[in-house]
Amino acid sequence: MSTKHKIILDVDPGHDDAMAILLAYKSPAIDLLAITTVAGNQTLEKTTLNTRRVCTVAGITDVPIAAGCDRPLVRPQTIADDIHGESGLDGPRFPEPTVPLDPRHAVDLIIELLMKSDGDITLVPTGPLTNIAMAMRQEPRIIQKIKHISLMGGAYGFGNVTPSAEFNIYADAEAARIVFESGVPITMVGLDLTHQAVATPEVVERIRALNTPVSEMSVALLQFFASTYKKRQGFDAPPVHDPCAVAWVIDPAIMQTKHVRVDIEIHAEFSYGRTVCDLFGDSPRPANALVATKLDFGRFWGIMLDALKQYK
Repeated sequence: MSTKHKIILDVDPGHDDAMAILLAYKSPAIDLLAITTVAGNQTLEKTTLNTRRVCTVAGITDVPIAAGCDRPLVRPQTIADDIHGESGLDGPRFPEPTVPLDPRHAVDLIIELLMKSDGDITLVPTGPLTNIAMAMRQEPRIIQKIKHISLMGGAYGFGNVTPSAEFNIYADAEAARIVFESGVPITMVGLDLTHQAVATPEVVERIRALNTPVSEMSVALLQFFASTYKKRQGFDAPPVHDPCAVAWVIDPAIMQTKHVRVDIEIHAEFSYGRTVCDLFGDSPRPANALVATKLDFGRFWGIMLDALKQYK
């Protein structure tokens, strides 16, 4: 009997999304069923192209890639070109992608895979939650079929697109509210955790030493990411947010979590998109998410390097 965790990876590449794809595909603990794309760090056209670019370099030819929602549910679109560049994946020089796009809409593919499953699929969204919310609204029966959602998004401390809000939640807070109120078990891997997952110069050199096309791409990604994070937020080394959500599925002990109530603010003028985390148990509403608090840095990069070593 296989012990692999079946996942659907929902991404908006994005430099750290690219690293999440690389980790998910080569981790021996993961069975990557599909990669779905959503508008987020850049437009849907660009995030989908970037997914195909990464998969082409990595030789990922046996996983369907499906494009999803091209805008938030109700709000104007927000992108993160100040962090990820005009292409959404600035830094490396990519060949023309040869990996095809699946003809199905991402929402339809998510629904199809879940409805055919035995309730053993984990969703790992690392961008705005539009695709996941749309799938839940289009076919509510999938909600009982989702084993778990491990998402990169939110913060119980400070935001990164406003003082209150993290980008993925802010980009479509209405979708995030649907997901967090769905009753599905959720692990929220937010900024408080992911800011601990920094790609230090020593880590980058370990990746460079692998001397493969994938390691070369990864180094170029991290170098560009480092430059924008230094300029925009003063980080000495860039945090690689999105692989952390994959890493939790691989090894939950890699991070400490707290079971709390998380509500998504969609009305307030100054805190739209905030993940309101009841860390001290003041809310009468039941806890609905594990919120990640502390990362085992060495263990995380060990998992990441082990995966990158598998690419030739």
